[in-house]
Amino acid sequence: MFLSLLFAACGGSTVSITEVEPLQPTNPEAIAALLVASDRPIVLNVWASWCVPCRSEAPLLRAANDQFGQQVRFIGIDVRDSQDGARKFIAEFGLNGFTHFFDRDGSVPAALRGFGVPLTFFFAPGGELIHLHNGVIDERTLALQIDELLQR
Repeated sequence: MFLSLLFAACGGSTVSITEVEPLQPTNPEAIAALLVASDRPIVLNVWASWCVPCRSEAPLLRAANDQFGQQVRFIGIDVRDSQDGARKFIAEFGLNGFTHFFDRDGSVPAALRGFGVPLTFFFAPGGELIHLHNGVIDERTLALQIDELLQR
């Protein structure tokens, strides 16, 4: 799986910003409810358009969604950003296959006990936190954590 993610991440997938809907605002309670109700594992990535490290991991996350999106739900939470910045980021990196939410004040990652961006949370079905990765995620870590989710 590791090499397939790496090779897939190298390809571009830019879309037009007109194809990206404005992100729905969210809060900790709504995300907690979504996690508990999920019958699939979730990879939840916290990002911002102004975050340079977020830009470096975006192609890898897109490739993982392309490969595992039927088995694992990929959710992006844009924090402390603007709608225009968020939509441009999603369009540039072809992340329109994710479910994205807008968290202007960054309350969601704080409620999940995360700090900064990027952050990647791995949740089992029903919302159990399996792993939290602080900082830029690499191919190996992403592949191992997705494997862990799928083996549960």
